[in-house]
Amino acid sequence: MPNNQRCIVLGASGFIGSRLCEVMGARIPNLKAFGRSPLYPSAFSRCRWIEGNFSDINQVTNAIADCDTVIHLVNATTPASANVNRVADLEANVVSTLNLLDACVNSGVKKVVFISSGGTVYGVPSVVPTPETAENDPITAYGVSKLTIEKYLSLYNHLYGLDYTVLRVANPYGPYQTNKKNQGVIAAFLRHAIHDEPIDVWGDGSVVRDYIFIDDVVSAIELAISNRTDKKVFNIGSGRGVSINEIIVTLEDVVGKKIEVNYMPRRNMDVPISILDISRAAELLKWTPKVEFSQGIQDTFEWVKSSGL
Repeated sequence: MPNNQRCIVLGASGFIGSRLCEVMGARIPNLKAFGRSPLYPSAFSRCRWIEGNFSDINQVTNAIADCDTVIHLVNATTPASANVNRVADLEANVVSTLNLLDACVNSGVKKVVFISSGGTVYGVPSVVPTPETAENDPITAYGVSKLTIEKYLSLYNHLYGLDYTVLRVANPYGPYQTNKKNQGVIAAFLRHAIHDEPIDVWGDGSVVRDYIFIDDVVSAIELAISNRTDKKVFNIGSGRGVSINEIIVTLEDVVGKKIEVNYMPRRNMDVPISILDISRAAELLKWTPKVEFSQGIQDTFEWVKSSGL
């Protein structure tokens, strides 16, 4: 990636944005970071920080001025909260993104990299591991919004030539993820385990997900910035499944103690299994995950301990 790239990260104060800006800030002199007040200001020491609200299009327009690439990480809802208030989810995510895309066209932005969801846009997958060509049939409003934004990106590419790459990221975990926003099974479980608190599990723990370490997500985003292939959508995951019960066993090994588990009734928004086929990213982006699950858990544990969470 050329170091004269003029990039801005929208939604920078979140989990992915914090780690992304920490890494890319050392490589891109012109990196800007836009978001609400960050939990970890040190992650942005090499960025130009711009505090603002994604729903305020004037603030967004001013922030993206003179940028070549916009990295769109904003995620105003969770899969659970989006279902509770679908209109609010639509306004916060889809409508605000449409305003962003109009601003990108008017400001001369060349490319948008959008972080979509590998776990929700496919719904109950018809094929496992699931390729990008699989049917999209989300069963949460969150997944519908993500997929809708993907479609609008394709439309803006057709109408205005705005380039884009979509990364359908599985379940990221690692340093800078906290459970303060009710996201991140691994972050939540680790925090409870460290403080000798029981954890709640929806269902019997057999639900399988694809978990990807944050540094592997960051490397995929960096490669997506320079993606010039005719493929616009890429799955980003580990390519292997891990059940909730397996996570608990791994965490017990890492923290060195037994974890108390409360099994709760299963939720209808939870698909039984979700594993991504990542062969397209390997072939065209030249990207593959590097961090094994057990090592990622160990690194996350060390970070959580050092951060005092």
